[in-house]
Amino acid sequence: QVQLVESGGGLVQPGGSLRLSCAASGSIFSIYHMGWYRQAPGKERELVASITRGGSTNYADSVKGRFTISRDNTKNTMYLQMNSLKPEDTAVYYCNTIPRGAWGQGTQVTVSS
Repeated sequence: QVQLVESGGGLVQPGGSLRLSCAASGSIFSIYHMGWYRQAPGKERELVASITRGGSTNYADSVKGRFTISRDNTKNTMYLQMNSLKPEDTAVYYCNTIPRGAWGQGTQVTVSS
């Protein structure tokens, strides 16, 4: 089973950008379909972006055109480039395989002026 560690979150003003990273270890990262999920206070965890092992991507309507998911199999790392951030993007962001395995700690993203 793959172990995942998220990083790159922080506090950013509306309209700003962040890049999240997901470092994988313990298994062959390249064989997995992967996704970025987020959970806002009082809401259910949702899938916001996914990438297949072949590199095909898909996005939730709420982030389409603003977020970009990518992966570097040589570095066992997945990324989420987040641009034009909005206060409603505030959440804890998690990465996971698809189908999901164990959850990591996540990384907090706060969009506020």
